[in-house]
Amino acid sequence: MRATLRWAHSDLRTHRGEALFLVLATAGIVVSLLLATALFGYATNPWQRVFTQARGAHVWLHTAPSADTGKLTGLDGVESVTGPYPTASATLASRGARAAVELRGTPEEPSVGRPLLTSGHWLDPANPDGVVLESRLARALLAAPGDTLTLPGTDRTVTVLGVADSAEKRYRPGEQPGLVWAQPSAVGEPRGRVVALRLTDPEDTDYAVQRAVTVLGSGAVSEVSTWKQARAEAQGDNRLLGQVLGLFGLGALVAAGLAVHGAIGTRIRGHLRDISVLKAIGFTPGQVVRVFLIQHLAYALLGALAAAAVVQGLGSRIPGRLGDAVGVWHGLPGHTVALLVVPVTVVLFIGATTGLAAWRAGRVPPVPVPRRAASPGGRLSGAARSALGLHLPPALVLGWHRAFSRRLRSPATVARLALPLLLIVVAMSAWTTIDRFDGRPEQVGLPTSLTVHADSGLTDRAARTVLEDDPQVAAAYPGVEVAALVPGQTATIALRGLGTRQDPYPYSLAEGRAATGRDEAVAGQGLLALLDARVGDWVRITVGDQPQVLHIVGRSIEPENAGRVISTSLDTLRENDPGLGPTLYELRLRPGADPDAVADRLTAAGEGHLDVHAVPNPADGLSPLRGVIVGLIVVLALIGLIELLTAIGGTVREGERDLLALKAIGLSPRQITAITVVSTGSTALVAAILATGLGVPLAHWLIDAQGASSGIGSGIAAGPSAWLLLLLGAAAVAGATALAALPASRAARRRLADTLSAVA
Repeated sequence: MRATLRWAHSDLRTHRGEALFLVLATAGIVVSLLLATALFGYATNPWQRVFTQARGAHVWLHTAPSADTGKLTGLDGVESVTGPYPTASATLASRGARAAVELRGTPEEPSVGRPLLTSGHWLDPANPDGVVLESRLARALLAAPGDTLTLPGTDRTVTVLGVADSAEKRYRPGEQPGLVWAQPSAVGEPRGRVVALRLTDPEDTDYAVQRAVTVLGSGAVSEVSTWKQARAEAQGDNRLLGQVLGLFGLGALVAAGLAVHGAIGTRIRGHLRDISVLKAIGFTPGQVVRVFLIQHLAYALLGALAAAAVVQGLGSRIPGRLGDAVGVWHGLPGHTVALLVVPVTVVLFIGATTGLAAWRAGRVPPVPVPRRAASPGGRLSGAARSALGLHLPPALVLGWHRAFSRRLRSPATVARLALPLLLIVVAMSAWTTIDRFDGRPEQVGLPTSLTVHADSGLTDRAARTVLEDDPQVAAAYPGVEVAALVPGQTATIALRGLGTRQDPYPYSLAEGRAATGRDEAVAGQGLLALLDARVGDWVRITVGDQPQVLHIVGRSIEPENAGRVISTSLDTLRENDPGLGPTLYELRLRPGADPDAVADRLTAAGEGHLDVHAVPNPADGLSPLRGVIVGLIVVLALIGLIELLTAIGGTVREGERDLLALKAIGLSPRQITAITVVSTGSTALVAAILATGLGVPLAHWLIDAQGASSGIGSGIAAGPSAWLLLLLGAAAVAGATALAALPASRAARRRLADTLSAVA
């Protein structure tokens, strides 16, 4: 054992840089996988905790005031029913912030879907104007217990008694109204009612919704929301961040395993005589294998322990969402198990790849086998001889020949080096896609910057005059958005009428064409998947008791409502309901306009009748991904550096047998050095070309697949620019040649006796 450790220590002193890079790469891989685990837990567990403690409802039905909801108690599969509660739409304002809300008359705490108070207390019958705010809404209004909120357009005020978490769909400005629990007397004249269903089998949610709508009548149900939708919204961007970290972490782990395998294989070929001597003095094959296995397991273990310690001790201090996720993850039940399983799995994987490569060392015979004078691929090819005949530099021709004359080793080296470069290209594509959402939102379904809701105190003409008078507003598109039931009555979608035929709304189309004719519409990917429809199909949806038949002529990129949106012109909806007027306006601003400044001016000009919100951009929630991408690129670069050092070492050792011949034909040490440098640079060049050629389409496929699964739809991916890809390839080639220069120069100036010893 002592001799094994001595040999391992001697090898470590010879390859210190490679050992350091392997430790750092392993640490980066473990950190990325642990952060991915933390984000998955952070995305799922807080909502699940609230849902479990609140006995969350699986289905929420918004109905007309006249609906007989008592029939729902007798449905099979329904465990309990809570409600109905009267509801009304309103707007609350506090400290300059405004929010659309749903007032829900709740005289006592519900038994199903109970709000979990985080501060304050529940409603008090002695205080009829007291309300409890959903926590996300309270943060948007900067409200806390004891604050007084106003209802713009009226002389009413309400007092915040408490703030509570809810497992229902969360507040989203301009999309989903916030939830406010109040006394029934505070609701005033209700425009609808809401009832909650808790099911015996949550997986039967769609069937239960269908039966409930059938019993009540489709005209009595205005909106349906389910626990699955609420969970998906709660997970949101955190789950996406976890998926990105997990994907790149696993990819980096595979790349690191291959790099270790290649490094050990190259080292074995360079130490065949030393291994034979070890066996000759009594080392068993198992001891030889253990030498390499102990070394690389120690490197991997050191990196994994360092990563686990960093995430455990400093992870919660990371600014932004990643730090919050790690802080919450520390308190989850599976935290300790994950903190052990992830590093152990990484170490075992690296150990397995090390064992496969070290097994070859155990098969080396104790008596050295003389090397052949030339390798099978050592003879110059016809193209190489022709190139020399054209008086091309011998270093260029012989370097290219040396890089690709080995039939099996050369493709394997290129593939191992191309894998981390390919993952870097994918990471760069993720970065440029986020930049596309930020810099060119009109290409990804966000042609407008502000959404304006006008109350009943302002006519359509007056509202448009106020909006269009602002010098920074390029266009104001009138519209309306209502909830509609899909065929089968299992879910609700958003039906939007935006723009007119004379002034159409500029949708971002990924397929088909714009809706210009009667009954024509464009739909999001989420809606097409929900209805199992495609562009060209006709669909029938129901708004209240009014059917609407539309012809889908295009697929639009829809970042809102998980893509469950079907959009047409306002004129088309008016044909079915002539009295329909616009309830919102989408504003396209002039280039360079500040949305916040425009919103402030419009709010002031509307004199309390306009509610202005910025259009949510998915990129806003993905800002932590930029830092993640930078970290992943650093880890992948370290792995690529390990493989590059391995390739350089193999190339230098392979060139030792040719050194005497090259000197004999008159090549100078500088030319011999150039052969090794060209060989290494050529390998890096081919790997960069392969990574770029495969990485760009792979990145487009992965990003579009994620877009399709989230409902936004494919067509959002943006690849790095040609200049950026060229810069990546140039950096890889320049780094390879720079790293190869020094060892190649030393090898070219070796003494004659050393060269003869290497060839022997």
